[in-house]
Amino acid sequence: MSEKKLEPRTVSESQSERSEIVFPADANALGNLFGGRLMQFIDLVGAMAASRHARTYVVTASMEHLDFIAPVHVSDLLVLKASVNRAFHTSMEVGVKAIVEDFQTGTTRHVSSAYLTYVAVDAKGNPMEVPPLQPETEHQRRRFEDAGRRRELRAAEAKHRRERTKLTDWKV
Repeated sequence: MSEKKLEPRTVSESQSERSEIVFPADANALGNLFGGRLMQFIDLVGAMAASRHARTYVVTASMEHLDFIAPVHVSDLLVLKASVNRAFHTSMEVGVKAIVEDFQTGTTRHVSSAYLTYVAVDAKGNPMEVPPLQPETEHQRRRFEDAGRRRELRAAEAKHRRERTKLTDWKV
């Protein structure tokens, strides 16, 4: 029996957005959103985009290049936007941008960005093939190419870590 080729999906088919009002329980003593809570929000919206693209369950494989650009304060309206940048065999890179929106004026400020990798899995946790991604705009094509370069860098870094670990004496 031959495998069915998956039809490409566009970036717009899986883009996801999530909004949160920051409450005191989400913040530190200075009234700033905990970094870990922001990471959780980023992971959730990223998983939504990856799941929409793969049309199955996804698990987070990595979160990288997480930049905390500006603080998020109690009562701020936090808006998180996620897009699949590139789909590989069973994994996808998703970019997430977090902004704070002033709901009275409509102005926004960028507060954080991250790249995450998700792996598509079935109900038993086995990796599944994902559809290719079809970028439609120049911006999406640039993100697609950049994701390929980041993947190559991650692979080289992982190889370096494995080689370094072989040379390291782990005895205490």
